[in-house]
Amino acid sequence: MAKHPTDNPADPFKKALAEATRVLANDPDLAVTYSVDPPGIAGDNMRLPQVSRRMTRDEVLLARGTADALALRHRYHDLSTAARYTPPGPMARDLMEAMETARCEAVGARAMPGTAGNIDAKIANEARRKGYGEIRNAADAPLATAAGYLIRHLATGRPLPAEAANVMELWRGFIEDRSGGTLENLGDVLSDQAAFARFARRVIDDLGYGDQLGDDPDEMDDQSDEESAESDEQDQPDSTGEDDSQEEEAEANPERSQDQQQDQSQAQVEMDDQGDMDEADEQESPDGEAPKEPPPPPPHSDADPGYKVFSTAHDEEIAAEDLAEAQELERLRAYLDQQLEPLKGAVSRLANKLQRRLQAQQNRSWEFDREEGILDAGRLARVVANPTTPLSFKVEKDTEFRDTVVTLLLDNSGSMRGRPISIAAICADVLARTLERCGVKVEILGFTTKAWKGGKAREEWLAQGRPGQPGRLNDLRHIVYKSADAPWRRVRDNLGLMMKEGLLKENIDGEALEWAHRRMLARMEARKILMVISDGAPVDDSTLSVNPANYLEKHLRDVIAMVERRRGVELLAIGIGHDVTRYYQRAVTITDAEQLAGAITEQLAGLFDSDPRARARVMGMRRAS
Repeated sequence: MAKHPTDNPADPFKKALAEATRVLANDPDLAVTYSVDPPGIAGDNMRLPQVSRRMTRDEVLLARGTADALALRHRYHDLSTAARYTPPGPMARDLMEAMETARCEAVGARAMPGTAGNIDAKIANEARRKGYGEIRNAADAPLATAAGYLIRHLATGRPLPAEAANVMELWRGFIEDRSGGTLENLGDVLSDQAAFARFARRVIDDLGYGDQLGDDPDEMDDQSDEESAESDEQDQPDSTGEDDSQEEEAEANPERSQDQQQDQSQAQVEMDDQGDMDEADEQESPDGEAPKEPPPPPPHSDADPGYKVFSTAHDEEIAAEDLAEAQELERLRAYLDQQLEPLKGAVSRLANKLQRRLQAQQNRSWEFDREEGILDAGRLARVVANPTTPLSFKVEKDTEFRDTVVTLLLDNSGSMRGRPISIAAICADVLARTLERCGVKVEILGFTTKAWKGGKAREEWLAQGRPGQPGRLNDLRHIVYKSADAPWRRVRDNLGLMMKEGLLKENIDGEALEWAHRRMLARMEARKILMVISDGAPVDDSTLSVNPANYLEKHLRDVIAMVERRRGVELLAIGIGHDVTRYYQRAVTITDAEQLAGAITEQLAGLFDSDPRARARVMGMRRAS
């Protein structure tokens, strides 16, 4: 087959690299995308550096090295073990993270030597970009980065690229002087993440940051085991000892023993009499006045009664204007408009297309020959021809889609940072204004968490001794950017909040979807449409580290099944770089954030089509049979 002249020559390479990355990560479901945003991995979604049509040598090497590094991290790094040993202090945490990354890359280089050279190219690019080669004083070089480089160098025996080696050498003498004895055991712990974490904590202590390590998780486990053993011993009464002491005392003082027996007999009689009286009272009391046990607390989820939440005390549902001052929202909104100036033309054209398609369905429809309403001028000729003919009136029919509310539920997780969240914000802006002009009410919601890797709920869990299977362990933050009844002109600046540094954290999709669903069911509109915009599966490290690996994903599936089963709300989803069709019956996945505006407008236009078959054709989706 002849090659199309517009084909991107980089596409075969990108496809082959994605397949190789899935094999290296040992995860066939890993979604690999290419973006100008910073590379990273969240759950089953990996973002790699963009490869242009020119496919320069530096681009190819950087993409391969980044892919290998992230794949090895995905394969050899266990979230639950990391959460157990990660220290709370910032410097100690950075040191632990850098050394753990070096461990994963070193283990991969031992098993698959070809990855080492690729990762060297990635390290060289990163060091060159950060200017590590020009640093002359150790105080100007990051200690955590130098420690990670040293671990990788000692574990693999490979020389580092020149810029990275410069940073390592500036700190190498200090690190080896402080923790040289500890570093000798590196080879023994490299393949065991838990053992390496204990090793890394010793290195951090040697370097003078022991005050940031927090409690030793291994000692806490030993203490909890000892306390549980002591409590078991205390709970078991020593019946034999009591009997023996009572027999000895009876032999030594028979009169006192006899008195004690009489007192015990009398006490037993009184207890029996009291029991008979209580039983008689129970028999005489009518059924209606019988004491009732308090009802069990309601489940945290209507979709899955078994879904647990450790604490909801710190969750919040908050308006966007309450998270920032008015001046800051105005500044962030201006920044959003500036960032997306090149896209406004394309998005506006799509919005105009959507408005034309919606307004085409607003053609007036009339009911004729009514006894009251508007006089039907077209039928006045009959009255002129025959004056005895009664006047004819007409009444305008209501258009179906006007009695509709649309909710846009936006993923505000950290993996959306950069271009995806910017385009999601501008699309929500344009769609809200467009639908409002067409008489359709729009609600815009966002969801994230209040903290990384657990908030106050996790602190309470730790204070209570880490009880098993605690359920969700982070504090939710559900944001209302625009309520359905609020006019757009009053809340226009709110979407600028998504540009606020530090807002985007982790995502617990199931509870957010259930929250949006409950809000929609409380509305009076006849038709309700809920559109979810997300870039991946639910991810919260604090929850997944102490619960089953599919805990949040299972809850999301249960909520989706409930919403689609009840049919009170029409649910659809758009996945950015992540295949959400495995969750939602009606969904579409886009590989580039630039396609988001078109995907949203096309799907909404299709939903408002009166013909169900045309509606499905426009959306490019099929309902599951």
